[in-house]
Formats: sequence, structure tokens, C-alpha cells
Amino acid sequence: MIHFVGAGPGAVDLITVRGQRYLKEADVIIYAGSLVNKGLLEYAKEGCEVYNSAYMTLEEVIEVMIKSEKEDKMTVRLHTGDPCLYGAIREQMDILDEKGIDYDSCPGVSSFCGAAAALNLEYTLPEVSQSVIITGRTPVPEREKIMSFAAHGATMVLFLSTGLLEKLVKELLAGGYASDTPAAIVYKATWPEEEAYVCTIDTLV
Repeated sequence: MIHFVGAGPGAVDLITVRGQRYLKEADVIIYAGSLVNKGLLEYAKEGCEVYNSAYMTLEEVIEVMIKSEKEDKMTVRLHTGDPCLYGAIREQMDILDEKGIDYDSCPGVSSFCGAAAALNLEYTLPEVSQSVIITGRTPVPEREKIMSFAAHGATMVLFLSTGLLEKLVKELLAGGYASDTPAAIVYKATWPEEEAYVCTIDTLV
């Protein structure tokens, strides 16, 4: 069995109880090395094979999974946050489906939840916003442009977008947000080096 496990936003103790149990039981762990807190690997049992997918191709990751299955081993594919958000799990699952290999998903705490905790803020407030739009800097369909989302006036969470702030601010304002709309930037939420800055849209940059 392959278990896709959400590692949480960063802090080792924010993995789920189930996710922690899978890590302790795993014969093989493939983790997203550039994003996952390596402290989670301390849960691995003696003799567990550990692979850092940051240095592997998709084909190499699948090869490890197939080999593990042939040897009747249990594999944990450890992704950052919750795998359902920007987890890049679909392409892996499609191949596993083709190979007839069983898998399941163990949800995790997403970094957007960690960001709210870092700010001690709530995304949904009565009479302010009862909806949350989650998007990011990856290429998006035309109907999912920031400007069109901004027209809703809902709370918006943007992943990995600090390198595009000038363009982002223009689109947010053009879409309908007021310049004094509250905003925040959170860096590495829940990690020891976490940083959080509260501002407004016109002071984001």
C-alpha cells in the first residue's frame, strides 16, 4: 500500500496522529525534501528506506514505489501541507492506477491554516467575508485570473506569490479591492523561522 501523507505546514507536531502512525510503520518513506520538515523523519523506524524526492524524477519515485510493492512493503509518500492543495499527487496516482497499485490519502494541515494561526486571524467573518478563494502563482485558466477573483470581494489566500507583488497589487485593485483592504504576508508558517507582516493591499510591496 502507498499512503500519500500530508506532512502539515512545517512544525513537526502539526502532522496528524494518523500521519505520524504511518511514518512509524513505513518500510519506505519518499519525502518532498525541499518543503517537508526533516524532523518528521525521526519517526521512521530502524531500517526504513528514506528517499528525498527533491533529487528524483517522477519516474524514479514511481520505480521506488513499484519495487516496494513487489517486496510487500508499506510506503509513505510524504507531501507538504495537505496533499490535495498543490500536492502534485494526481500524476503519481494516475500511474499507480495504471499499474494496479493500491493507495490512499491521509490529509494534513495546510500552510494556509498555519498562516491564519500565525496571524491569530479568521478568514471568515460575518458581514465581512464568508468565502475563501485559494489560488497561487502557477499558470491558471483565464477564468481564474486574480482580477476576476477580486471582484467577489472574498478573502483570498495566495500561495507562493511574494515574487509577483507589484503585478498582484495592480490586479487586486483593478478587480475591486479597496487600497486599504487588510492584507498580510506570512513566511514559513509554523516553522521556527516564521515571519508574519500585517499591512494593507497598497503597502504589500
